[in-house]
Amino acid sequence: MSSTSLHIVIAGAGPAAQALVRRLAGRTDNRQQSFAGTITVLSNRDDCPDALLELAELPQVSVRFGQAASFIDAEAKVVTTVDGMDFSYDQLVIATGSAPALPPVEGADAVLSYSTIDDAASIGEAVKDVTRSVGRRPLGILVGNGPAAGQAEAVLRARGVRPVRTTLRPTAVVAADPAGSGQAQAAAGIVFEDGSSMKGDLVVLAEERTARNDLAESAGLQIAFDGGIAVGRDLATSVPGIWAIGDAASCDGLRLGLLLSAESSAMLCASGMLLGMAGSAIPTAMAA
Repeated sequence: MSSTSLHIVIAGAGPAAQALVRRLAGRTDNRQQSFAGTITVLSNRDDCPDALLELAELPQVSVRFGQAASFIDAEAKVVTTVDGMDFSYDQLVIATGSAPALPPVEGADAVLSYSTIDDAASIGEAVKDVTRSVGRRPLGILVGNGPAAGQAEAVLRARGVRPVRTTLRPTAVVAADPAGSGQAQAAAGIVFEDGSSMKGDLVVLAEERTARNDLAESAGLQIAFDGGIAVGRDLATSVPGIWAIGDAASCDGLRLGLLLSAESSAMLCASGMLLGMAGSAIPTAMAA
């Protein structure tokens, strides 16, 4: 079998999937082995974000927009999409992410959210804007419980925010004063189910999320107690040739998105796959 006939399929097109494609294609700063075959990304999005379009321009990469993976035949090594298209694979990566465990909060698009460790950077930038606007140490309202909220609190404190944490279920977000920072993500208050409300300089939602594991279950993959796809520290699943990265996966009892950044997750997964393929005498090429 020639190297150009070897095929990796990635189910999902979020940050972790994008980071993995860049690393497999040798488009990172680190000199490492890059995959010499072809890569297909199955995206559930009909639109074409710039980041995905850039990846689709790579000669060995094909991005299928609006073609979410819906079933895996692990024995035949075939992935079927929602439209009935079949894609054979030599290695498969599940990067389907997670979804909110509760219904969305009204106005939630106007607040900061903390779902994975990658959100720390965007929160840090927003805190800088709010701090400049209010001219003092900002007061933050943090809503949520569990590991994600604990990480979010640490992020806020490290960036000089005074966080007030609550586990009350919110119903609506109060928009920031137009005379304030002007930042869309600087909502300043929140209303809760019991009718009470809180005001601050910014609001962060860090509510619990559940892994999208339907695809993994179709292949008979082991599911962790928290609902994520169980992976080892090399991000391999319980079925050989199938890997899981990003917020869909669970390692050591915690969502992978809370343990590793998208880049770190991609690096581990790419290294494991390339090492395994090299051990099977599958050709690889050195990144230029």
